[in-house]
Amino acid sequence: MIALLIAAGVSLAFTLLTTPLWIRLFNRLGWGQFIRDDGPQSHHTKRGTPTMGGIVFILGTVVGYLTGHIINEVPWTMVAMLVIGMMVGLGLVGFVDDFLKTRKQRSLGLGGWSKIAGQVIVATVFGVLALNFPDENDLTPASTAISWVRDIPWLDLFTFGPIIGVVLFLLWVNLVTVSASNGVNVADGLDGLASGAAIFAISAYIFIGFWQANQSCFNVNIDPDNLYKCYEVRDPLDLAVVAAAITGSLVGFLWWNTSPAQLFMGDTGSLALGGALAALAILSRTELLLVLIGGLFIITTGSVILQRAYFKLTKWRFGAGRRIFLMSPLHHHFELKGWAEITVVVRFWLIAALFVAAGVGVFYLEWQIR
Repeated sequence: MIALLIAAGVSLAFTLLTTPLWIRLFNRLGWGQFIRDDGPQSHHTKRGTPTMGGIVFILGTVVGYLTGHIINEVPWTMVAMLVIGMMVGLGLVGFVDDFLKTRKQRSLGLGGWSKIAGQVIVATVFGVLALNFPDENDLTPASTAISWVRDIPWLDLFTFGPIIGVVLFLLWVNLVTVSASNGVNVADGLDGLASGAAIFAISAYIFIGFWQANQSCFNVNIDPDNLYKCYEVRDPLDLAVVAAAITGSLVGFLWWNTSPAQLFMGDTGSLALGGALAALAILSRTELLLVLIGGLFIITTGSVILQRAYFKLTKWRFGAGRRIFLMSPLHHHFELKGWAEITVVVRFWLIAALFVAAGVGVFYLEWQIR
């Protein structure tokens, strides 16, 4: 518990106090945001705002997590290293994308398939490592079963055999990772929208990890009457610690990222946050619950998919494409309808918070009625 509080506090202080220095550095390096001409016209005032701010809260997370463990004199764990590794790995993919955008001054950095290829490489390495390194209880960081609020026994992928099971597991990890990272990336279109929504989503795993630690099958202090509904999760308390470090880091970053943003997270940050969410869900055995916890990201991504599908369908049917929304993702639709940017952001934060509350509620309710 002490490591959790220290990790959150140190990471928050790091991003809150050092971000002005990073803003000056990024301005000096010429890492300014490129703004699309076909977007809302009000966004053109943001051209040149420093981007790649994801670097700041990724570093803040690492510093906060390690400081919490050093001061509390406890060793870091494999599960936390996997979450941080996924975050850093996808952050690097996003950094390459952002760097190409700033260097070429265009809205497209890496091509779509190149970006997905980078995500797949990181997710695959994560998946392979997560199935290895068993602890003293013979628990590996990830399990081979698809999970809801805990593993679903009849969805254990190894029932198809070890080789096919590993392949299916890696495909599943890639699906969760690519979906989560692109979901946060799509939502990152307004000042503070993605960072605020991510604070809600990732903070859910502070509660989930802490509760799983209290009700762990390997916790000697667990009530014997509750043993039948315990959790077989590897080092859940350290998952809570790393989630707290990410959350604290984002809170400090949001101080500078809220409207009018002085620093954008860029793809460096959005892909990293999506990767962290995916890793937390996989390692805490709550992959399908991420549909609720990350509900806002699903809505914004779904609006893009729906818009494109409807446009192509009507173009094939009527010869001219039609649109459901004035612009996708959905937050830009409301901007073009005349909503102030801060109004859209706050209302979307409320939606994100409601989804997270529903997800955490379902998680706790399952334990109560089990």
